[in-house]
Amino acid sequence: MSATADIAQYSDEYLRIGEIEDWPNALNGLQLENSGKVTKIAAAVDVSTRALEAAANAGANLLVVHHGMFWPGLRPVTRALHRQLKTALDHDIAVYSAHLPLDLHPEVGNNILLMRALGVENSEPFFQEKGSLLGRRGAVNILASKLALRLERAVGGPVKQIAVGPKIAGRVGVITGAAGGEIERVAAQGIETFITGEAPHWAAVAAEELGIKVEKFPQNEADAIAAYVLAIQWI
Repeated sequence: MSATADIAQYSDEYLRIGEIEDWPNALNGLQLENSGKVTKIAAAVDVSTRALEAAANAGANLLVVHHGMFWPGLRPVTRALHRQLKTALDHDIAVYSAHLPLDLHPEVGNNILLMRALGVENSEPFFQEKGSLLGRRGAVNILASKLALRLERAVGGPVKQIAVGPKIAGRVGVITGAAGGEIERVAAQGIETFITGEAPHWAAVAAEELGIKVEKFPQNEADAIAAYVLAIQWI
């Protein structure tokens, strides 16, 4: 058994919550208190009634998420938000959220873990935004088709190719968030294969116009709604 406040303080320090600038609605850190004790921890991509109910059914009293309770912005405590709060309070579940601090963490971050899953061990931070380097990049001398297979295994979903690029993956960049609209900025930094979490529809058109290979696939459906990943290659 641990104290909620102790876990939150440790996580704040380990993830550098207070140092990393983020979007205001991220509200990183402990978003909802419980009675103060934690015996089991659950994790999900997003807060949702379904995620909170699953946590309750599993006997968890701390839910750690990437997108927190206030991600949609300021809103009345009605309908979805009311259901979420009621479920959490009824089952004494605390909610802790970490967005960009989790994406870019050099040891347990989403970017570095995906890079390792792809077999890219020697990577470095890149892509400046909000005062931090949000992504990671590294080079691999393997076929793009082989990298796509590794990507499928890592995210548990099929890859769909939208455009045609070179056979070798080359310089790979990973930004696990919604960076698909930054194709030109990423390519200007020498990235040949770009992997990201979300993109607007026009990113596929831009990629084709630029002569970029695009591979798109859904993430596991656990709590990611309409999320997908793009792998983009310069010709």
